[in-house]
Amino acid sequence: MEERERMIDSRDKLSMVKQCKLLCISRNCFYYLPKGESNESLEMMLLLDQQYLLTPFYGYRKTTVLLQNKGFKVNEKRVRRLMKRINWRTIYREPRTTIPVKAHKKYPYLLKDLEITHKNHVWATDITYIPMAKGFMYLCAIIDLHTRYVLNWSVSNTMSADWCAEVLEETIENHGKPEIFNTDQGSQYTSDVHTRVLLSNGIQISMDGKGRAIDNIFIERLWRTVKYENVYLQAYTDGISLRKGLKNYFEFYNEERFHQALDYRTPHQTYYKKEVA
Repeated sequence: MEERERMIDSRDKLSMVKQCKLLCISRNCFYYLPKGESNESLEMMLLLDQQYLLTPFYGYRKTTVLLQNKGFKVNEKRVRRLMKRINWRTIYREPRTTIPVKAHKKYPYLLKDLEITHKNHVWATDITYIPMAKGFMYLCAIIDLHTRYVLNWSVSNTMSADWCAEVLEETIENHGKPEIFNTDQGSQYTSDVHTRVLLSNGIQISMDGKGRAIDNIFIERLWRTVKYENVYLQAYTDGISLRKGLKNYFEFYNEERFHQALDYRTPHQTYYKKEVA
């Protein structure tokens, strides 16, 4: 992969899209640049991202007060915009039992009281905000819940349904398919382009209750781990450096980082049933 990345040349007559397609490389890391905001907004977005990992139950009012107490002159309207930018999804104290009927179909949550017993039983996915030195991008990952193995991941500067569907298709191609696929109710996952991939492969669709990020707790824990052990310690400046840094981290996470819940085995050992030496 790294050799192919070095073959990408922005000065070539071929477009970046065509070069990436010819080399079978996702164009997200090359074609897109980090999204920009003012320095003050970026500072607040980083604080919001860190705060979300501590208090995901805060709404925009408490978050506004928190930022004001830190010296920012900000109103609720701006805070709501920035919270939306970083994909903040407040965890409500009680799940909403009535979901407004919209264009996209919502699917029931299938994991309640379910014992996940083997690999490829249940996969889960999510998108998280990645702060960078100048701007930000988004990270999407798919994890096998039984083994905690990160099956696939990708970065982009947009949270499009096409991007999520592309990551899903690539994962199925490389790892087979799960029995159940769990997501939140984000528009990317309720879109026809994404659900079509699942339904055409005979995969059961499970969706968290609205405002219930805790339903997808395993991947929420993954985001916390990735950010505190890698992202917050780095100063990624572009898509290429971000991808290389995350590539190294996910290799460490899968192949070297022991998990207490896995009897101190690694996700790679558990997914591929390799014995501990």
